[in-house]
Amino acid sequence: MGRITRRDFVNGTLVAAGASLLPSGCERPADLDELGLSDYPPSLTGLRGSHPGANAHAHALAWANKSDWGTTTELKESYDLVVVGGGISGLSAAYFYQREHGGDKKVLVLDNHDDFGGHAKRNEHTVGGRTLITYGGSQTIVKPKHASRVVQALLEDIGVDTERFDTAYDRVFFERNNLGAVTYFNREVFGEDKVVRHPFCNYPNYIEGMVMGGKLSNEEAARQVPLSKRGREQLLGVLNGGLHLLDVPEGELDDYIDSHAYFDYLKNILGVDDPGVLRMARHSGLDWASTGTDLMSIGTARDCGALGFAPKAVYDEDNPYNCHFPDGNAGVARALVKKLIFDVAEGNNAEELVLSKFDYGELDDPTHAVRIRLNSTVVNVGHGGDPQDSSEVFVDYINNDRSHQVRAKNVVMACYNMMIPHIVSGLPEAQAAALRLQTKSPLQYSTVGMKNWRAMKEMEIGMAMSPGNMHQAVLMDFPVSMGGYEYTRSPDDPCVIQMIGCPYGTVGAPARDQYRDARFRMLSLRFDDYEGEIRSHLGGMLPKELFDFDRDVESITVNRWAHGYTVGGPGDSTKTGRQPFGRITIANCDSAPGADMKTAIDMAFRAVNELV
Repeated sequence: MGRITRRDFVNGTLVAAGASLLPSGCERPADLDELGLSDYPPSLTGLRGSHPGANAHAHALAWANKSDWGTTTELKESYDLVVVGGGISGLSAAYFYQREHGGDKKVLVLDNHDDFGGHAKRNEHTVGGRTLITYGGSQTIVKPKHASRVVQALLEDIGVDTERFDTAYDRVFFERNNLGAVTYFNREVFGEDKVVRHPFCNYPNYIEGMVMGGKLSNEEAARQVPLSKRGREQLLGVLNGGLHLLDVPEGELDDYIDSHAYFDYLKNILGVDDPGVLRMARHSGLDWASTGTDLMSIGTARDCGALGFAPKAVYDEDNPYNCHFPDGNAGVARALVKKLIFDVAEGNNAEELVLSKFDYGELDDPTHAVRIRLNSTVVNVGHGGDPQDSSEVFVDYINNDRSHQVRAKNVVMACYNMMIPHIVSGLPEAQAAALRLQTKSPLQYSTVGMKNWRAMKEMEIGMAMSPGNMHQAVLMDFPVSMGGYEYTRSPDDPCVIQMIGCPYGTVGAPARDQYRDARFRMLSLRFDDYEGEIRSHLGGMLPKELFDFDRDVESITVNRWAHGYTVGGPGDSTKTGRQPFGRITIANCDSAPGADMKTAIDMAFRAVNELV
């Protein structure tokens, strides 16, 4: 098991991401219009992310082998390039193609969602007449100083100045408001609603400026946790334990911790068998890796700062985790779209686009060289003849339950790589088999618009780790003000809080099985289920004299990513799967494999340069 680092939650879009049938009862709520909600995608609340219906056709294709989509309308549209997937990688592919071949080249980007950006999802909440901007997935440009020249040049060209975040991000917000990292134990799992001022892990570390605890010693923190006397003793043993307890020669330590399981270390070396302590440990890595810590090596658990490994003071002194637009990497996606379609919004750079309202009617305007067609699930991509000699590719997609076909000289598949064998006709079997080995782990970002954050201030909560809840972390949003947008200042002002959930399957089960089971549970829930969970979570954690859910919560957006972080297949399967096939090439983070914005862009650059 290899080492991991904190990864930005990105990927190309999920144009055909299907790994479980969409359970019944998950269609788009019928009362959106009745509620008077806008049809402007960023401002829609309720079930978002991979919103209900977005993957319905992909699921039918992958799971039911559906091939009869009714009469296909052959559109009189021909493109130099069709891009399947409108996430960061897909948008970058369109950008690179035009840059390499000329701005007059005709490009069509197809995406199955009602918004562009893939995981780079913008959420807007209106509270007290004020628009609050936040992110529903892809958080931050991670370590931009380490970006390739290709990525750096693209960011510069679309008007992203990463040095601007040094002043836009309020580094002292958490310290000024005495907001730190705590842990919330809920009544349902731990028998008592209780907040303990200790994070018990390193996860809050990536919030630049977060007060990393220190409110309580390990001894006092363990004493306050609602566990049995034996459980508290075991917890303290983990907190005060360490790798020095391993009977391993110093020169062999790294090999040992990379080849031995963290849970075996907890149980066999530290003597932990209390279910509460093991639950705290399992959830202490959250989404640093793509699994719970029950599937981590000791080395991976140490690197991500799981329970028993001391938190670090800062994320990275040379690369602070602060390159964050108010809407996360949706700011990058919007800047890319503006570069591709000039008339879509007003603004000359990414910062000026922060408050700009995009005209979605411009996305698929036939007068533009680049067109972005949303709500369009690609179901078949096939060459017009022998892949090695064909001069064109036919692309079939479903829009409004009707089948359409366009022609292209070239195609870039910037979608979920595991779906490509279901979409691309005639793939060599070895390549198709390799692509089927790629997968993704589920992840959920829920954003909550609140009228004030007095209760968070009173409880001194900058981030609350919550091992008993669906959302294992609750945090104040990143304190960024730029482009005319002002982050919340006073506890009396409206705010957005983030709730992050990384669902796992049965403890100890193989990762792919856990992903599948967790994905099905995620998609089987209705909005009322998520709302009830959030109501219980916040109501149990915050003081009742300062927080009332019905009074203080204005809106909720649940961004469900059933196919979230990229998880590469074994061996050389990723490289085998991404090989060019005639006039079709493959982009997306999956083809790296990786899970950050820089990788998404690099893979798009490679795919465009591999075209015939």
